[in-house]
Amino acid sequence: MTEPRDPKSETHPNNAAPPTVWGSQNYTDANAAIEFLTNVFGFEATLVVEDPDDPQIIHHAELWWPEGGGFMLGTSQREGSEFSTLPGRVGMYVVTADPFPIYDRCVAAGARIEREMESTPYCAAQFTVADPEGNMWCFGTYRGLSEPGDAGARVTFEE
Repeated sequence: MTEPRDPKSETHPNNAAPPTVWGSQNYTDANAAIEFLTNVFGFEATLVVEDPDDPQIIHHAELWWPEGGGFMLGTSQREGSEFSTLPGRVGMYVVTADPFPIYDRCVAAGARIEREMESTPYCAAQFTVADPEGNMWCFGTYRGLSEPGDAGARVTFEE
């Protein structure tokens, strides 16, 4: 088991503030998911809580994104946890200043690219890839246009 970090004494990678909103997903094989998400996508596994009787069962894992944000996961169908539902399809958008190295690692790993690298009216570069259990991950430069206080704003993108 990985020793947990003390959130009061450590900072997020690259000195970013610790995440306050976390994406979350359950996996049939959480260990394989952690391996893929760290080695291919580039997340950092900062905490992995294994079952003391069965290390194939992950009760909780925290993965931090180097540019800010985090993702939690665990093994699906664990007894005693309302969060251990069957794995399903989830979609995550991950902001990165440079999606090209991530794309290259995904291709090299044989990951299923759902949408090739592209430029859009709102994003300099982005692509979408499926993780080994079919969840969709989009990596791109789009950081969002709205700011706090912009509630209700609607726009139309024109090409």
